[in-house]
Amino acid sequence: MSGLSQVKDEPIRDRQQLVDYIAAGEKPAALWRIGTEHEKFGFRLDDLRPPGWDGERGIGALLEGLTRFGWQRIEEHGKLIALSRDGASVTLEPAGQLELSGAQLETVHDTCCEVSSHLREVKTIADALGLGFLGMGFQPKWRREDMPWMPKGRYRIMRDYMPKVGSLGLDMMTRTCTVQVNLDFASEADMVKKFRVALALQPVATALFADSPFTYGKPNGFQSYRSHIWTDTDPDRTGMLDFVFEAGFGYERYVDYLLDVPMYFSYRGGEYIDLAGKSFRKFLAGELAELPGAKATLHDWADHMTTAFPEVRLKKFLEMRGADGGPWNRLCALPALWVGLLYDEDALAAAWDLVQDFTREQRHALRDGVPRHALALPFRGATVRELAREVLAISAHGLARRARHNPGGADERIFLDTLNHIVEANQTPAQRKLELYHGPWQGDIDRVFREFAY
Repeated sequence: MSGLSQVKDEPIRDRQQLVDYIAAGEKPAALWRIGTEHEKFGFRLDDLRPPGWDGERGIGALLEGLTRFGWQRIEEHGKLIALSRDGASVTLEPAGQLELSGAQLETVHDTCCEVSSHLREVKTIADALGLGFLGMGFQPKWRREDMPWMPKGRYRIMRDYMPKVGSLGLDMMTRTCTVQVNLDFASEADMVKKFRVALALQPVATALFADSPFTYGKPNGFQSYRSHIWTDTDPDRTGMLDFVFEAGFGYERYVDYLLDVPMYFSYRGGEYIDLAGKSFRKFLAGELAELPGAKATLHDWADHMTTAFPEVRLKKFLEMRGADGGPWNRLCALPALWVGLLYDEDALAAAWDLVQDFTREQRHALRDGVPRHALALPFRGATVRELAREVLAISAHGLARRARHNPGGADERIFLDTLNHIVEANQTPAQRKLELYHGPWQGDIDRVFREFAY
């Protein structure tokens, strides 16, 4: 969940300025970069409970400890809520889930090294505080009411609004974790093709990364309960965005979609102004009663763009949002999967050939069925497992053609190994944990914290 934008407070003159804001993200292929983000659950080693912000063992203390590694402090009302360093940031999700928003890097090798360095730093500080961190898609044990809330103004506004528009929004905020990758585009046409391929295949990523089979310490009947949660969070700002596949889709159509997404807030004078449910179109016209005469700025627009939560999100880049959080190797596999598909011209063409005749009904059947059935979901006379195998093959060819090697001579395909193993074993991460739960763990969910912590 993104934080405040760093865009200048320039007044918005007209709708075209919003279109131009997105178009400014266009880059030639030589400048395309990879930005990987991931979230993880903190827990106290003695009682496995999630830490609050305050206290000697709180998330605030963890952030303070990380400053020894050169991270710069970001505060809100005197409380340390985030860190920044070299184009990357460490931020807090609503219940203290710790997020690394990585820098824009050239290769998957680079982003994987960044993830590794971050996890080492976090473990160094966490060990001293008696804390651990777990990568999964959904909090496997604790109830919604057991989760703490971080001292961030935007989360207070969202917390009040979420129950008005869906039954699972507060669970999304407090009990989910994801890994995503942010990727560039060269032109509007390039963006459109990448957006369509990414949307159509996002359920494949959900299936491969499915790792949220427990609620309250018991199996919940899903493999990616995190993905299911998005189906009852807020229909105005989530979903598969069918209009992306319509003729004429481009920057302007996406801007129109965002203008119809209800607002959450405006950040002015160091405070979050509650505008939950209000119209950004009226804000543009200076017609909000809560801010009489005030008109939206580009800063407001950049913040508003972060409050839409579709399966793929467009800002000045494209965000792949379909995967559960997980261990180190899958945090590296997610960017490899999408870079292989979208950053090689031949692979992108092959991926488009694979999905271009998917019907709306088929795309929705994938999206709706994968959270429960994952790779076993029937699809077009086969299953998602067979579709995933095709997707991984296309991605591998794309990574091979990119030919970005590490010092040992291996290219980026090495990061697909964990996903290929999942497909060949025909066992998702969720199924592996369920097997352990019903077998060696004998129904003791506490084992997941000990055996799968970073």
